[in-house]
Amino acid sequence: MEYMFEAGFLGTRAPLFMDIIVIIVGLLPFLIAFTIWLAIKEMYRLHRTLQSILFLVTIISLVYFKYGMYTSGGFDFYIKDSSIDPTIGFYFLVFHIIIASITLIMWFAMMKFASADSQRKALPGLYSNSHKKSGMRLAFGILLTSITGVGVYWMLYIA
Repeated sequence: MEYMFEAGFLGTRAPLFMDIIVIIVGLLPFLIAFTIWLAIKEMYRLHRTLQSILFLVTIISLVYFKYGMYTSGGFDFYIKDSSIDPTIGFYFLVFHIIIASITLIMWFAMMKFASADSQRKALPGLYSNSHKKSGMRLAFGILLTSITGVGVYWMLYIA
């Protein structure tokens, strides 16, 4: 797994694993918007399948990120080369982690409830409006996670 720590392809100080993750995190809101569009067009099976795939890719990316950060020295190792004050960087990282954690929990719960509602034939149908409102909150959480994730990348590898 040494390849993970080679120079990344985005031309920053970031290792390869972080370049891959920031691309996934940066694209996630657009991919989520596409799956929402599928639901609007009543392509529910494809919407459900792609949501599951995106959730799985997000979890795999999180594990890849955690492994890479722990084996490479962590936040302190990368922030020392940044022009950002380490204390500000740390608080921003904590803010990102809180938003990302809440969003992942919401996403998992929404998928679980949507699956159960679908099996009961209440989605689409009886719970569609509730699912839509929850989806809008979740999409906002994913957008915030993406923005703050790219912000952490910027702080650690560009600033």
